[in-house]
Amino acid sequence: LVPSPSPALPGAFSCPGEHPHISVASSGLSPAASHPESLVRTFTPFYFLVEPLDVLAVRGGSVIMNCSAQCETPPRIEWRKDGSFLNLVSDDRRQLLPDGSLLINSVVHSKHNKPDEGYYQCVATVDSLGTIVSRTAKLTVAGLPRFTSQPEPTSVHRGGSAVLGCEVSAELAPLLRWERDRQALAPEPRLLQLPGGALLLSNASDTDTGLYRCALDSPGGPKYSEEAELKVLPDAEEPQKLVLLKPPSSLSRLPGQSALFPCVAAGFPPPLVRWTRNGEELPTDGSGRFQLLPGGVLEIRAVAEADAGTFTCIAESGNDTLEAQAELAVQVPPTFLKRPANIYAHESMDIVFECEVTGKPTPTVKWVKNGDVVIPSDYFKIVKEHNLQVLGLVKSDEGFYQCIAENDVGNAQAGAQLIILDLDVAIPTLPPTSLTSATNDHLAAAPAGPLPSAPRDVVATLVSTRFIRLTWRPPASDPHGDNLTYSIFYTKEGINRERVENTSRPGETQVMIQSLMPETVYVFRVVAQNRHGPGESSAPLKVATQPEVQLPGPAPNIRAFSSSPTSVTVTWETPLSGNGDIQNYKLYYMEKGQHTEQDVDVAGLSHTVQGLKKFTEYSFRVVAYNKHGPGVSTHDVVVRTLSDVPSAPPQNLTLEVRNSKSILLQWQPPPAGTQSGQITGYKIRYRRVARKSDVSESVAGTQLSQLIEGLERGTEYSFRVAAMTINGTGPATDWVSAETFESDLDESRVPEVPSSLHVRPLVTSIVVSWTPPENQDVVVRGYAIGYGIGSPHAQTIKVDYKQRYYTIENLDPSSHYVITLKAFNNVGEGIPLYESAVTRPHSDTSEVDLFVINAPYTPVPDPSPMMPPVGVQASILSHDTIRITWADNSLPKNQKITDARFYTVRWKTNIPANTKYKTANATTLSYLVTGLKPNTLYEFSVMVTKGRRSSTWSMTAHGTTFELVPTSPPKDVTVVSKEGKPRTIIVNWQPPSEANGKITGYIIYYSTDVNAEIHDWVIEPVVGNRLTHQIQELTLDTPYFFKIQARNSKGMGPMSEAVQFRTPKASGSAGKGNRPMDLGPDYKPPLGGSNSPHGSPTSPLDSNMLLVIIVSVGVITIVIVVIVAVFCTRRTTSHQKK
Repeated sequence: LVPSPSPALPGAFSCPGEHPHISVASSGLSPAASHPESLVRTFTPFYFLVEPLDVLAVRGGSVIMNCSAQCETPPRIEWRKDGSFLNLVSDDRRQLLPDGSLLINSVVHSKHNKPDEGYYQCVATVDSLGTIVSRTAKLTVAGLPRFTSQPEPTSVHRGGSAVLGCEVSAELAPLLRWERDRQALAPEPRLLQLPGGALLLSNASDTDTGLYRCALDSPGGPKYSEEAELKVLPDAEEPQKLVLLKPPSSLSRLPGQSALFPCVAAGFPPPLVRWTRNGEELPTDGSGRFQLLPGGVLEIRAVAEADAGTFTCIAESGNDTLEAQAELAVQVPPTFLKRPANIYAHESMDIVFECEVTGKPTPTVKWVKNGDVVIPSDYFKIVKEHNLQVLGLVKSDEGFYQCIAENDVGNAQAGAQLIILDLDVAIPTLPPTSLTSATNDHLAAAPAGPLPSAPRDVVATLVSTRFIRLTWRPPASDPHGDNLTYSIFYTKEGINRERVENTSRPGETQVMIQSLMPETVYVFRVVAQNRHGPGESSAPLKVATQPEVQLPGPAPNIRAFSSSPTSVTVTWETPLSGNGDIQNYKLYYMEKGQHTEQDVDVAGLSHTVQGLKKFTEYSFRVVAYNKHGPGVSTHDVVVRTLSDVPSAPPQNLTLEVRNSKSILLQWQPPPAGTQSGQITGYKIRYRRVARKSDVSESVAGTQLSQLIEGLERGTEYSFRVAAMTINGTGPATDWVSAETFESDLDESRVPEVPSSLHVRPLVTSIVVSWTPPENQDVVVRGYAIGYGIGSPHAQTIKVDYKQRYYTIENLDPSSHYVITLKAFNNVGEGIPLYESAVTRPHSDTSEVDLFVINAPYTPVPDPSPMMPPVGVQASILSHDTIRITWADNSLPKNQKITDARFYTVRWKTNIPANTKYKTANATTLSYLVTGLKPNTLYEFSVMVTKGRRSSTWSMTAHGTTFELVPTSPPKDVTVVSKEGKPRTIIVNWQPPSEANGKITGYIIYYSTDVNAEIHDWVIEPVVGNRLTHQIQELTLDTPYFFKIQARNSKGMGPMSEAVQFRTPKASGSAGKGNRPMDLGPDYKPPLGGSNSPHGSPTSPLDSNMLLVIIVSVGVITIVIVVIVAVFCTRRTTSHQKK
């Protein structure tokens, strides 16, 4: 309610009795035309002038909770504490003051007795009018004066800052003060008491030396802390480390309050402090709301909601920098965006009180009617989050309704009055949002006249579970009823609260009543209305809605337990609700992590599901079925099948000979679906190959490697590993063998270069043989053979350290291959040795070396591959450079490489289709591929290699290099004369070989002077999709020179060579030339040529010669025709005579 007597404000209620100058019309209300104003009761101004506020009291002191209410009839004021009314008549300490305020004397507060602390609310009542309640105010009683921290002796250099700690509880902080040498400290800008109670002293001087203590004032006298001495030392001369004496702490403030963030730093040189908010520098020059106080303290005046965020103080001293952060949270008490409005209504109507609030945190809202909390029910509903809807009004609903909003930092209330008018009084005009669709002006006043009789034959033509359709006949007094409207009143049987529904248009004799309850008896009556008013009511009609189909409820007490490693038994009980007998149950189950349920029909109350996976979690639920269909499902129960021995051996068993007496075993767990339980350990069995007896060792379940020591030198051993669960040991791996070294060798460096490398080329293969490094003191774990046409980096093969030869297969005949050989160990690869060879042609029938064919091959054991790199991405950097990045899931989460693994990157383009891969090695998780072609699509993949183990190639990433200006000119430029048009020529060409992008256009340059500057040539632009162009109106019998230049989105490419073409002399001859010219800078066109594109007219001599030629050809043609005709005539005559 608005604390103002003005009825024009929201929440104030107008009353002509108190304010005679305020009429119904002046307050926005329109009385009925034919009724006197006295029939429309007006709203009564009833509101709080003063409401209680939160207050802090001291034990033994006095406190006043202010409250004052205004109404034309003086209200009766009462007080509630924690929701219960206070009996102030017989209370000696608490009394009600004349204005309604509450006085509490000698506040009582102890550890076990706190009768005064709590939440207070002022309640104002006017008999026969209603009750309103104030906001809730919190009374906090400060506890016993107690210091949570005491000042401690400290020292500070002259000009520095110091902090003396003295902390008390938050409610006692306003009562704290400081003394020096037992004298109160005078206010001074250098002295600042921080929010927690600590004292900040800035720019220390010799006069600050003394004994400091803090004091808490209370009714029983002040309480003092211990004294602490502050010493002021001479100016610092040596650099001192930068420290934060008092870092900032997070705060919560209300809008308009001030906030202090300390950031007290000490050090030499004297530190400088600056502040940022959410990473942005704060202006602290004092011109705004942010000010930097002495000692590095940030003060925010009049905090606004937009100030919330992270504040960072940055202290700098010399080369030292320290940072500290604190959060400022701005909380906003509830405020009303829309207050409830006063409402006029009739009985049986539906109304809505609107209330819209905001605040931070988001406020909660409750409604109060005449001081009592409204409990939501069938007739009182909270709609649209905070609005109160009252259905089927009755006279007792009249009164004052208040919307009370509350959050962590405050509460507020706003209210409105509901007046229910008599049925014969028209409802004045109000804003349409106050009434629902069920409220019409169906009772609008009209001239007196005959009223309708009761509607006839009211029947329910359609009855469902939640709606009923009623139909009727017009009253006998108006059998046609074209101008009648109808109001349908209905209520539950036994309830006197009627609701009303109106027909939508005159003459309508049916209505659908919705939102009913199933299997409930309702009483209906219909009233007709004409222009004179409402008539008689029909007889009550009782109709019962249909019962809703009752489906079974959830089966109670569902339980599941694993009865074996592959089965689970599920039990449940009969549902408590349901209409009719349960016909059957359906049991649904699903493996955890999957998305497809399986189901089985069950007749009883239990079922055992067979064929499940071992040691796997499954979820189960049950649905009961009756004659109406499926009921409500139970909640899911999750159970794991029992464990068993593993059904598969460990994976990727590899052996690494460490020295002459130890071999390192490494492996991976069995596949996830075959572990059959929690792996508790691994059993290792090993033996000398020459013996049958073996030795066993066990390791913990999380251990995936084991160093076997104490072996014999130069001896071959076989190993196998099996996984164990609590149920036993699973199958073992196959035997894997390795031989210890004859002597202990050095593996702190890479091997040296092999001592020799020999190659023997064949048609499609090359035999490679080599000898080990001369220095036999370094461990060699294998050899890496690289080969490729022109480069040894195309392919890499690794073989065992015992291997001395290898045949490279599937090569191209008559091709030049470069081969490299490197020895490697766990540290890395040694220096390569290079050799080259040319494979023989197909026609070479030389015998192959039988030694090579029969040579034994002992490759490196083929362990299971490593996981390939993932997340391969191609980032385009330029027209010839792409960066390839990837991740390695076999590395730790920080993706730090700590071993000797390396990565091989390969790439190629698919144009032409038989392009071979190029490769490169990298020891980091990225590689810069350079030397690529512009505007070309490349595919990339990555492989990881560690020791003798390599992964498969990763998934392919693609990238297209950026465009570049064309680097070659258009090719195959030709010029021809157009038939029948000697002054028109056609220029044809082909795109550049190195277009380096999409060609967007061509420029044709032509001139009669090949030595002319290019800007003097004539230009003909052509679109990029054309490879031919016509040039018209050229001069006859003139040499022209043509050049073409291509362009793409990056710019223009080079020009083609000049092509010469001489236009025809006349329409019957063809042009000459059409060939590129190697024209030097001193080239001069032929005599008679022209420097312009169009030459001079043909000379008279040339014209006469042309005329002579034409006449001669004509005469010869006529003579030939005559001779042929004579000859044919003679042959025909001779034939006829015969």
